[in-house]
Amino acid sequence: MISSYPCSADDLPVASLHVVPMAFSGLTGLRKTAGVASGNHISPILSILSKTNKGWLFRVAMAVRRWVGPIEVHRHIGSVRKLVEEIGPDLVHAMRVPFEGMLAALAVRETPLLISVWGNDFTLQAKHNPVIGMHTRWAMQQTDALHCDCFRDLRLASTWGFDDSKPSIVLPGAGGVRLSVFHPGPADITALRLAGISPNTPVVINPRGFRGYVRNDTFFRAIPLVLQQRADVVFLCSALQNNPLAEQWIRRLHIGHAVRLLPTVPHDQMADFFRLAQVAVSPSEHDGTPNTLLEAMACGCLPVAGDIESVREWIEDGVNGLLFDPASPESLAQAILRALNNPELYERARQYNLKLIAERAEYDKVMKRAELFYHQVIEHARSKREHS
Repeated sequence: MISSYPCSADDLPVASLHVVPMAFSGLTGLRKTAGVASGNHISPILSILSKTNKGWLFRVAMAVRRWVGPIEVHRHIGSVRKLVEEIGPDLVHAMRVPFEGMLAALAVRETPLLISVWGNDFTLQAKHNPVIGMHTRWAMQQTDALHCDCFRDLRLASTWGFDDSKPSIVLPGAGGVRLSVFHPGPADITALRLAGISPNTPVVINPRGFRGYVRNDTFFRAIPLVLQQRADVVFLCSALQNNPLAEQWIRRLHIGHAVRLLPTVPHDQMADFFRLAQVAVSPSEHDGTPNTLLEAMACGCLPVAGDIESVREWIEDGVNGLLFDPASPESLAQAILRALNNPELYERARQYNLKLIAERAEYDKVMKRAELFYHQVIEHARSKREHS
């Protein structure tokens, strides 16, 4: 693994780990640990910024990152190229376009290159930043194969320079849903206590955390509209504990009694909180296939999601979930109330989604397809070299 973020080899089952920190990667809140190669460090400035990573300073830093990142990748070309040559892999898989795919497209020479597209790589990052757009086009032209988590991005890829004759595949971005972890079941007592709610309380969960393309402003403004008709509802918000913006919305809207700001919850423990909820909200305006959306559906939540093209690949409005205008608190509030007040819709959607996730997103099935695709990419590159 060559990681653009500071991380520890102790946490990853990899043969070797090399850290090449890029473009304010320290702002994730990760810190240098014992497993990180010597010589890699987070600058004092980034360390300070990361401590305020939920406020205005973070937003400024992220705006700078979007402009600096594509330029900064050039200083890592030599070191990454040397690492790839030393490792000698059969395949290089860059896990998103900005900035790992951009760097791989510049650094990788002979080895087959596969790039994954995240949900906003085209619709947000490349579209609204000309520097990222230029590098995205280069990456799409250079890559030997493409993985997307929605068919929309596979369609858009050709408009950004990807050759449709090259291998491509559409699979959930995290490898699918582990149904041994994410499944329906009774509410966990520990999770109830951590959330500070009593059994049988109607619960709406927002698992998306703080992201620039997630309309948490819409989400929080919808809460008092819901409470006007359903004062018994409690809203859980993952990874927003001590978030100054979230706390500001809660104070301004006087909804503190109905909102629980959760810390960043370990991945497998998120299933316990999904099982507390009847409704899972995804208020994003740019996305591919959100992993949390699939995991919530696997636990039996009724999904209420922003009405965007990629999400419509999974949710049919009024059949297995509800869609809303991500810019409209009124639209979201109406969808939440409809979800809470319609037990027939809830049960119908629940059964539909359990089958859907098992068929299209179950982890073992998805990873078998991914492994076969790796071999396809390698064979395609080998055949291309033989005939060139």
